[in-house]
Amino acid sequence: MPLPTEGFVRTSGATLLDGKGAPLRLRGVGLGGWLNMENFITGYAANEQTMRDDVRAVLGNARYNLFFDRLLTAFFGDADAAFLADVGMNCVRIPINYRHFEDDRRPFELVEEGFAQLDRVIDACARHGLYSIIDVHALPGAQNQHWHSDNPTNVANFWLHPHFQDRAVWLWQILAERYRDDPRVAGFNPINEPAGEDRSVVRAVYQRLYHAIRAVDDRHVLFLDGNTYSTEFDVFDGEFDNVVYSCHDYAVPGLIGGQTYPGQTADRFWDKDAIRQKYLDRTAYSRETGTPVWVGEFGPVYVGDRARDAMRYQVLTDQLDIYAADGASWSLWTYKDVGRQGMAVVRRDSQYLARFGDFIARKDRLGADRWGSSGDAVADAVAPFAEMMNREFPDVAPYPWGLTDWTRTLLLNVTLAVPLSKQYAALFADLSDDELVALAESFAFENCVVRQELVDVLRGDLGSG
Repeated sequence: MPLPTEGFVRTSGATLLDGKGAPLRLRGVGLGGWLNMENFITGYAANEQTMRDDVRAVLGNARYNLFFDRLLTAFFGDADAAFLADVGMNCVRIPINYRHFEDDRRPFELVEEGFAQLDRVIDACARHGLYSIIDVHALPGAQNQHWHSDNPTNVANFWLHPHFQDRAVWLWQILAERYRDDPRVAGFNPINEPAGEDRSVVRAVYQRLYHAIRAVDDRHVLFLDGNTYSTEFDVFDGEFDNVVYSCHDYAVPGLIGGQTYPGQTADRFWDKDAIRQKYLDRTAYSRETGTPVWVGEFGPVYVGDRARDAMRYQVLTDQLDIYAADGASWSLWTYKDVGRQGMAVVRRDSQYLARFGDFIARKDRLGADRWGSSGDAVADAVAPFAEMMNREFPDVAPYPWGLTDWTRTLLLNVTLAVPLSKQYAALFADLSDDELVALAESFAFENCVVRQELVDVLRGDLGSG
């Protein structure tokens, strides 16, 4: 059933209300890997812009545009929206990269073409009763230290240069102006996973963004991620209206290092009570301010081993039970990919995996994807180096996750990933136009398989009201 075209989603105390004033739990999925591409989702290496530059150098502008335009069109359409609605979801969080709307070489000049794909997906979602939440996942200069903000290094320059912050405010004023009268958009998620070491700067940027958006649009809900990857909320003072403070709630036993559940992972015993306590910690600020709870991201990583994946489905089931008991809204990460987390997964016999499957397996062995790579082939090199770094610099703890994480990021996700990106791009050489289109079409819904065990877990929650 299409969404109504009147009445805006809004907050009322700790509850979200739909356009008719009825209580609303937003339960849906993030459209990762689409207007903000991510390496583990679509199979490349390094950050998006590095990959795109490398592929453009191989294909040339015209054929580069042919492939990526077709990929974006194939990745999400009516069939995908219909599937999500059939599962019982009512919302899609849409991550976008600023580069679709502004060119670094011409700052403050709108790239109007960026709206063609975004509007197409908002329309498709609305036709099938799905609200959209617009999430700027990558801001100029990168708002956090990792690949999903399209960061080619480990420095979050967004917080260091007012120029980048000015451009973010400018972009959000344009987005707010464009969608201010569109109730099919449930709200705006201005910054995905900010990670600024200076809390005063993060606070000031959020103040600017809030007032800039509200000067244009005072009706849409603002979903505000906490600092340090949406886990800390000390940058807020509870001073904003019609907002939801968004936490991200990835459960440790559901990630790549998790071995048993319930059981010991990362020097701690994890069971449903431990997961509940972590959720309560992450959402404490929402209860303190009497605002609705929205878990903006969560979800296990699947490894292709039946027993370990069954454990992860139990992690997910327990999380959904906890959210339901608290009446929390949520957005699962992520909808579609080449096999790590998606509800829909590119077929193993697809043109895309026939071309890139060996490459993806290699970068997994080399640990070049932070999210889910095993790193088996480099463990003997990385572990001793990380130990040496901790031995030589015991008092150094780089923000946000410490010296070992910082060392691994630079070695694996930059030093190894950048040359791997060129090898990925080289696999496009000598392909015909028809072959490029076939690669892109591998991501169309009809060419994917549904991760049925995951969908069954979700249906069990979504069918419970």
